[in-house]
Amino acid sequence: MTAPIVHPNGEVHAATGDRLNWLRAGVLGANDGIVSTAGLVVGVAGATTDSRVLLMTGLAGLVSGALSMAAGEYVSVSTQRDAERQLLRDEERHLEEMPEFELAELTKMYRERGVSPELADQVARELTEHDALAAHAEMEFGFTPGEETNPWSAALASLVAFALGALLPLLAIVLTPAEIRVPVTAVSVLLALAVTGASSARLSGSPVGPAVLRNCAGGALAMSLTYGVGSLI
Repeated sequence: MTAPIVHPNGEVHAATGDRLNWLRAGVLGANDGIVSTAGLVVGVAGATTDSRVLLMTGLAGLVSGALSMAAGEYVSVSTQRDAERQLLRDEERHLEEMPEFELAELTKMYRERGVSPELADQVARELTEHDALAAHAEMEFGFTPGEETNPWSAALASLVAFALGALLPLLAIVLTPAEIRVPVTAVSVLLALAVTGASSARLSGSPVGPAVLRNCAGGALAMSLTYGVGSLI
């Protein structure tokens, strides 16, 4: 595993492929759990004030959503991992069958990145002697052998995060008095979406403000539409 890089200003760049993968899956899972469950229970709250109905509806949405998220994440990441492993097998075969061509290819890639021809040749040769497969995988595919994405960690992160995210609107709608349950749930959900939006932005290194705004706007729209449908029913 790659060691964390600490910059002089205190910033830490430490997200390896697998770690970043399950963090991303966790944040997205929590976000989906909040939005989908909030839309579900708020929509039902528009049609009935029966707390038992709301509880059963929310629990059903939590369980089915968490399992669906986990299964989808597992399939998606498994496909990505299989593709990565196939690339490594192909590259390993190329290194065995045509080592000189692969060395020239690696040298060319370093030259295209601005390294002088002499130094590019030296670096390519030394890296090939040390670990040819790792050198080519990092330059050509952007990942290190042995650090491929793990579908199980992504699936587990999605399942747990979705369930935890879904609990917030479920508890808010069930434990709050009927006359204020919808606004209390809406405020709780928007605050939680602000947190997940900010977390997602920080993980990707993008601006926090637009991410939070998009997240909250999407959640507010989902709750408004489902509550309107429930009220009409």
